Amino acid sequence: MEKRIVQFLKKHHVCTLATCQDGQPWCASVFYVFIEEEDVLIFTSDPTTRHISEVLLNQKVAGAIAVETEVIGWIRGVQFSGIVTEPSDPEVKKKVRKIYLTRFPYAILNSSPLWILELHEVVFTDNRLGFGKKLRWSRSCKLL
Repeated sequence: MEKRIVQFLKKHHVCTLATCQDGQPWCASVFYVFIEEEDVLIFTSDPTTRHISEVLLNQKVAGAIAVETEVIGWIRGVQFSGIVTEPSDPEVKKKVRKIYLTRFPYAILNSSPLWILELHEVVFTDNRLGFGKKLRWSRSCKLL
């Protein structure tokens, strides 16, 4: 993944996750940690929430991470699509829990499961590089 996209994903920690079921879209904000080596986001959510209930029926999701600014030249953000799964392997669960708690130690009080969002496509808009400049990445070909 392009280093500027990686830096952006590592710097931020809240994303909007979009799900859809029966033609009805839904969005939820989640705290995430980006794992560069795997090109995944890790987040925690209760299985009874609407977004996870929908993920359990349709793993395909989309989302966005944006910098809030009124200066057009500073607009930056990521849009993505991918697949959400709950890790089943105990070693993987242990690893992602350690990574998540390192970034968000207060999450130790949360008993909700951790979820892995495998990024499939990422578009990074960075107006600092020029108005509407986009960097693209996809899991299938790594560079577009």
